Amino acid sequence: MQAAQEKKLRKVVYLTFPPESSNKPVVCDLARVYGLDFSILKAQITPRHEGQMTLELSGPAEAFEAGLAYLRDQGIGVAPAAQRISRDDACCIHCGMCTALCPTRALSLNITTRFVEFDDEACSACGMCTKVCPVAAMDVLLENGVM
Repeated sequence: MQAAQEKKLRKVVYLTFPPESSNKPVVCDLARVYGLDFSILKAQITPRHEGQMTLELSGPAEAFEAGLAYLRDQGIGVAPAAQRISRDDACCIHCGMCTALCPTRALSLNITTRFVEFDDEACSACGMCTKVCPVAAMDVLLENGVM
């Protein structure tokens, strides 16, 4: 049975929409047609109807690739997120401020130890934690030198 199960992927992607695509339900099609789960981490439409969206996608590898090909066929630019988050454990004072803003619950307070735990696999690299950390224990790491 496990051989029949496909490998699931989870990635954060950055989408750019031309004006002619910004009013189409293409992200919903990723769920409806391709069976992908999505979370919109950030979205913006300019006055000229161009759009940018940071999206966390997850699903079977084959559906994932088909969904990304669909987006590209619609004229939408698709790029991997160019950042990830790291934590300096020695600097963290475990105040818990970051846990309140973490949309994926990658940061959580362990009730038993009273320490903030960070699951970098669950992190979507939205950067919210870096903005509220009073001691700058959370940091954005750029990949390939771009943000």
